[in-house]
Amino acid sequence: MQADLNLLVVLDALLEEGSVMGAAERLHLSSPAVSRTLGRIRKVTGDDILVRTGHSMTPTPYALGIAEEVHRLVRQANAVLTPSRELELTNLERTFTLQCHDALASSVVPALIARIAEQAPGVRLRVLAEHSTDTDDLRHGRVDLELGGDSPDLPEFRSETLGTDPLAVVLRSGHPGAGDLDLPTYAAHPHVLVSRRGRLTAPIDDLLATRGLHRRVIATVATVHSALQIAAASDALVTTTAILCRPLVEAFGLITRPLPAESPEAPVNCNWHQRYDSDLAHAWLRDQVRATVAEVLGI
Repeated sequence: MQADLNLLVVLDALLEEGSVMGAAERLHLSSPAVSRTLGRIRKVTGDDILVRTGHSMTPTPYALGIAEEVHRLVRQANAVLTPSRELELTNLERTFTLQCHDALASSVVPALIARIAEQAPGVRLRVLAEHSTDTDDLRHGRVDLELGGDSPDLPEFRSETLGTDPLAVVLRSGHPGAGDLDLPTYAAHPHVLVSRRGRLTAPIDDLLATRGLHRRVIATVATVHSALQIAAASDALVTTTAILCRPLVEAFGLITRPLPAESPEAPVNCNWHQRYDSDLAHAWLRDQVRATVAEVLGI
């Protein structure tokens, strides 16, 4: 049987008002319309629901027995169709999954966790590393937010640039190029690239080519941590972001020098699926990420 749930709304009004006219006024319907619906309810239930006693109407024993349950069901239906537009952070219990590269995990995530814990102690953050290839994790809800330099171009995704970070050259203390690092000197030293896809070139190589220069890439690795580990034990240079990589650079006791060429700053993008546009908790998480990245980048 295909149940007409609208009957519950009218039934609830009839049982609370105790009359067809009262239910009609409450529901902004005509009395004949409510009378017809009462007839349908009687047919479905096999019960009179309301019977006339003098000038008033009295609910039947069956009606009295279901009144509370009917009212509860109507309240639940209204709650489903009218979601709350207020977020109670102190009562929020949710686990969010964030995916980002290790430089962001080192510089942004600690401050983000502290910010979240202060406002919503019931919220947990799960931080995943980047994959070497693109996945459907964001589309299927396995990841709530992606942070990084990439930006999806499909209309089902949302992307916001939270800030930019200038590029710098990282090298060990005492490196032969630690003095004046001009472009020819930069190109003459060995280089380690950071690429989750294992690429052996970067945009800086196009710039070098216009100056008739070519650098020797000795390795490409998936994480900044691995690249800096190599730089700490060799004369290899690592070109990466200046601010976001600072915690890792300091942890390895390395130094930085400005990139000896004009280059666009690296964007920090926040990506999510459009299903979360109106999700209050997800919007709050995006606000926390936005504020934390701004704090770390000093913007």
